[in-house]
Amino acid sequence: MAESFNGLYKWELIYPKGPWSGIEDVEFATLTYVDWFNHRRLHGDIGLVPPAEFEANHWAKDNRTDYVETPVPTGAGSK
Repeated sequence: MAESFNGLYKWELIYPKGPWSGIEDVEFATLTYVDWFNHRRLHGDIGLVPPAEFEANHWAKDNRTDYVETPVPTGAGSK
């Protein structure tokens, strides 16, 4: 999945919008692209809604209370 996203990112943003004048330009464009990708892009496989909206609707459905976020362990072994 990561390779698929990287390919889209390069094809839709990096190659057509370049050449870039500096790393700051790439960083800002990347932030804008990720925001669009998650919050405004209509995704056909999930009913032509943005991914963030689909996920919000999923968790809001029936006032779900069965979701518990598992904390990431810290301390021994983490670098």
